[in-house]
Amino acid sequence: MITAVTGATGHVGANLVRALIDDGRRVRAINRTRGPALDGLDVEFVAVDVLDAPALRRAFEGVDVVYHLAALISVAGDRDGHVRATNVDGVRNVANAALDAHVRRLVHCSSIHAFDLDRPGIVTEGSPRARGPHLPPYDRSKAEGEDELQRVVERGLDAVIANLTAVLGPCDFGPSRMGAVLLALARRRLPALVDGGFDWIDVRDACTGMIAAEGKGRTGESYLLGGHRASIVEVAALAEAATGVRTPRLVTPMWLAEVAAPVGLWWSRMRHSEPLFTPESLHALRKDPMVSTAKAARELGYAARPLRDTVADSYAWFRAEGRLRSAA
Repeated sequence: MITAVTGATGHVGANLVRALIDDGRRVRAINRTRGPALDGLDVEFVAVDVLDAPALRRAFEGVDVVYHLAALISVAGDRDGHVRATNVDGVRNVANAALDAHVRRLVHCSSIHAFDLDRPGIVTEGSPRARGPHLPPYDRSKAEGEDELQRVVERGLDAVIANLTAVLGPCDFGPSRMGAVLLALARRRLPALVDGGFDWIDVRDACTGMIAAEGKGRTGESYLLGGHRASIVEVAALAEAATGVRTPRLVTPMWLAEVAAPVGLWWSRMRHSEPLFTPESLHALRKDPMVSTAKAARELGYAARPLRDTVADSYAWFRAEGRLRSAA
């Protein structure tokens, strides 16, 4: 039987496709365009947009399991509505198509951002989801996407949800936003650090956890897949240990970073570039959530490897890909 992966060319998708192939699966990679993440892999590629419901139904024909990873990550709002369309309407389309195609199980890759990170305390699967206009549009879209999935579960779809924290690790072809931060540190292009932190998960552990959720997760349940809580300063120290490149000693206070972030966002839009830090990304780093993975450990056997290994392996992959040739 076939295992389908939407968003197969992203950071998580690139790793998941490889893990599934290593598991002996026939993989159907579904994405709008084919990128270098799939080069050299024995996969069937189907070009589909998750907003194209009829095309999704055709793409899921003969599929046993669907991993839905396709999403639009944003730390800069949702000015054109594409974030909500992809993360809410896209989930509804995928879930309905999976139900129509009689897919045995769907694993929905969601995010820690589906939870209200403004609420104090440890984040668990029972914590309140991201509701209300005071929260970032991306966070609200992830919560609404889960709502759409649960409606289809009530109609008979067998699905589970994996809520990932901030992802780091190899096979980062994009690179991802945090991959770009790691590269900037190694190239001495980051003048200062930010006083904040988050929970970081190794992308390979995320894939292992999602595959475990496919086999062991309970229908309709969510599973938080996290790693280790660490500040940006601590991540930078691990980067310095892995590369030998001295990282910035200047740490910008959060209040000052939040004052400067809107200007940096405006400047990046003028230059059509991606800012490393925005008001929304700083919102997440300021909250620095404590995340419980007890449910995933208990029901899925989930465990996270050391963060130092994740950072070191990220740099090893970037070097092997020739991404650090300009490093000092």
